[in-house]
Amino acid sequence: MTAEERARARDILDLQEGTGPLSVLDEAEALALLRGARRIAVVGASPDPGRPSHAVMRYLQHQGYECVPVNPNARDVLGILSFGTLEEAVAASGPFDIVDVFRRPESVADVARSAVATGCGALWLQLGVVSWEAAFIAHEAGLPVVMDRCTAIDHRRLRGR
Repeated sequence: MTAEERARARDILDLQEGTGPLSVLDEAEALALLRGARRIAVVGASPDPGRPSHAVMRYLQHQGYECVPVNPNARDVLGILSFGTLEEAVAASGPFDIVDVFRRPESVADVARSAVATGCGALWLQLGVVSWEAAFIAHEAGLPVVMDRCTAIDHRRLRGR
């Protein structure tokens, strides 16, 4: 196991055990965040139907959320114009309630900075994505943070209640 893999495993364990450097939203709080949200930027959204980001964005759209893809390598996702950056997406359509991130942990701090700079409401890191640096950036600016959770899975829990 490389040093990077060990660090990633430690970050995930810290999150699961609640021993990280700051608190993030728990399940009930994440569900409340989803309940109040309407607009979601899907950072890393893929036009490839085989990718999780594609399926999650499609599911969220079908549940009534306005989803905007952010991916510099895609022209559109699910028929929605894709933006190269979160800044471009916000400039074109306004801030988002949730920035839902499908990126590797080492890329997420920049997304957190963008979410803060553009006045978005919350930072949500998808399953397997844990970045204490990104969480700290968002937390310091007053944004709620969710890590290692899936918006679609949590929304299904919300519907089941």
